[in-house]
Amino acid sequence: MNPAIDLPLWAAIPAAAFLVIGATLALIGSFGLARIPTFFERLHAPTLGTSWGVAGIAICSMIVSTVVTGRPIIHELLIAIFIMITTPVTLMLLGRAVLYRHQAEKAEAEMKRAALERAERALDPKTAED
Repeated sequence: MNPAIDLPLWAAIPAAAFLVIGATLALIGSFGLARIPTFFERLHAPTLGTSWGVAGIAICSMIVSTVVTGRPIIHELLIAIFIMITTPVTLMLLGRAVLYRHQAEKAEAEMKRAALERAERALDPKTAED
């Protein structure tokens, strides 16, 4: 027998609401990831979508599990808290790593351009006479 069929209405309505809200937030985060043009802007959408989407789904799971078993089930809350803490931190570190790499590549390109200009001036007979 499926325990979801026996779920009382007072528990089914908030569980469904949290499930829909969580899934919607996760979907919005996914659309943001696909639609935002630059990498640095893209970091924000999945962070919020993942964090709050998983929190809504975990609250739904917590409600259903508590009603079905007849005792408080809070381990989903620990999962949601862990994800809400680690996702933004991970994406912040990823953003910093990409920013550092971008700055290093930019500095390397600038050094190559300056070296090329010096080599061109050294080979140019007009600047060699001056």
